[in-house]
Amino acid sequence: MAIFLRFNVCFFLFSFLLSCAQKRDSSEVLPFNKEVKISNNENSSKINGVSFVASQDSILPQNIEPLKEIHANYAAIMPFGFIKSLEHPEIVYNQERQWFGETKQGARQYIGMLHKNNLKVMMKSQIWVWHGEFTGLLKMASEADWDELESSYRAFIIDYAKVAEAEKVEIFCIGTELETFTAQRPEYWRKLIAEIQTVYKGKLTYAANWNEYERVPFWDLLDFIGVDAYFPVSENKTPTVQETQNGWQPWKKELKSFSDKEHKKVLFTEYGYRSVDFAGKEPWKSDRQMNSINLKAQANLLEGLYQSVWEEDWFAGGFLWKWFIAHERVGGESDNQFSPQNKPAEEVVKKYYGED
Repeated sequence: MAIFLRFNVCFFLFSFLLSCAQKRDSSEVLPFNKEVKISNNENSSKINGVSFVASQDSILPQNIEPLKEIHANYAAIMPFGFIKSLEHPEIVYNQERQWFGETKQGARQYIGMLHKNNLKVMMKSQIWVWHGEFTGLLKMASEADWDELESSYRAFIIDYAKVAEAEKVEIFCIGTELETFTAQRPEYWRKLIAEIQTVYKGKLTYAANWNEYERVPFWDLLDFIGVDAYFPVSENKTPTVQETQNGWQPWKKELKSFSDKEHKKVLFTEYGYRSVDFAGKEPWKSDRQMNSINLKAQANLLEGLYQSVWEEDWFAGGFLWKWFIAHERVGGESDNQFSPQNKPAEEVVKKYYGED
């Protein structure tokens, strides 16, 4: 889930970004009447992706090798914009003191290196609300503030759509877990999608939270139904693979029904589990008070997920949350976070990603 990513953002960094931010263009979004053509049948193979966490540094060929070893064929890169609070209308982005991988220059470098190594890319621009508050609750207090937020978000997303087009990115994600924003301003989003299509010609999705996707008002304009797939599947401390499969059955039924209704495939824009006790109960949680380490739970939950959905016709694939660049220094048996790196879960990912 996107809110997990940046708990280590320093106060001085955010203050600097806010102080040097400039007011965005407040002009209205231009209408665009081109008919959207949807096709998910270009390639029958699954998207075996990882969420490639931004770093302070550029990436080198050796940073890509671990992705090849697990048979990944896609990586999501995640540029960030920052916003002061859930009621604040201005987004600050592409600043010098941001991490390199979160900026336009960094995005270009990452994309270039991934493409050079035969991995496809989804660009998934995200918003970080100060203190890690949930982006789905972003809501303005006045019409003027809504207008300013819309103008600011438009500038942010169109800038990165232009980067995505220039770098021939295969999939562009237009937003991540912005439930209140999308619900209250649906016409804005439809116009924004039309404008994105004037500058970016690849496939489009939106990353809806697991309990939001059925209410998104613009799936008809996109190529994939994007879902951050933190569905609760087990209340047990260490779920078995079979228990995990059982827990997926009602969600599979709902997802297939929705895919049939919208006539397009479901893409897990994020999925994954922590290596902690009860990891399948509330998979979205990143509570630092969860101090247990349970490598078996993470491995079983991932195996159960792959066995449940990966071969389904309505399912396009997904992006594992999350994968760090410095592979040799992350994860491991003492780590209880989402990354499968250097844990038994990594072998599970490798097994199923290698089956395509």
